[in-house]
Amino acid sequence: MERTARNAESLRILVTGASTGLGLAVAKRLLKSPHRLVLTAREHSLARFSDANIVESERVKLVALDVTSSRQRRRAVSIASSTYGGIDALINNAGISYRSVAEHVAPSDLLAQMTVNFHAPMELTRLVLPHMRWQRWGRILNISSVGGMMAMPTMGAYSASKWALEGMSEALWYEVKPWNIRVSLIEPGFINSEGFEKVRFTGLSREGGQSSSDPYFTHYATMSSFIAGLMNRTWSTPDSVAKTIVHTLERKRPPLRVPATFDAHLFALLRRLLPRRLYHAVLYFNLPGIRRWGLRGDFARPSRPRP
Repeated sequence: MERTARNAESLRILVTGASTGLGLAVAKRLLKSPHRLVLTAREHSLARFSDANIVESERVKLVALDVTSSRQRRRAVSIASSTYGGIDALINNAGISYRSVAEHVAPSDLLAQMTVNFHAPMELTRLVLPHMRWQRWGRILNISSVGGMMAMPTMGAYSASKWALEGMSEALWYEVKPWNIRVSLIEPGFINSEGFEKVRFTGLSREGGQSSSDPYFTHYATMSSFIAGLMNRTWSTPDSVAKTIVHTLERKRPPLRVPATFDAHLFALLRRLLPRRLYHAVLYFNLPGIRRWGLRGDFARPSRPRP
């Protein structure tokens, strides 16, 4: 049996997005361990910790952190360092998801998606690495997604952010391994949670999903019900994924990629076994209502580019 690393002492762990969903499930599991925790959330979400019976103590620090703020990122790491003397492990969990076809993603939407899911975790990683290199030990766990290994219609911007996170994390895995710093990508698929209700829409995707005359109306209608159905039927829960995350954190030699749900294992297997052309064909013809896609909308030549 694989023994935990640093078995004799508690780890100093910073978790982002820890007040709700998967982050909260991770926090609850870590509270059962001897680890010392810095649990972060946006300032207006800090009250959720008390709702979950999580309060500050000698080994729990609650810190306001909007991961998009450079000042708040530095402050959170500084508080962790001054409180515990450093950070041994960083769990980059905070994230957002936009639902939109590519044509409905404006530059500002894409920037917002990339800032939270890619730029922020990498900036936090840069802040904690000097101490990890100095002590020649560390753990970086980036919460990715099945969307980081495959793309789905209406979820392209989300996948782009996770693919970027996966690419940078893979490069980082090579770069910091000589200092015994291990980088892991946790890849959950569908989770039975309220996450589906928190998805964001761009201005154009919201209009497209509401207007039956929009060319992409059927895309949104069929994919929304399809994803909701999968999330409601899956056996995977925030707690079961959190268990995988904590297990990965405590492994002596954690792998780079960790599928965290059954469907994540299944899609990873399909990508390995099927020729790429067949893989995409199989997925395409199994999309919901695919025969009705492209039958709506005004197909006259547009007079000007869309904003």
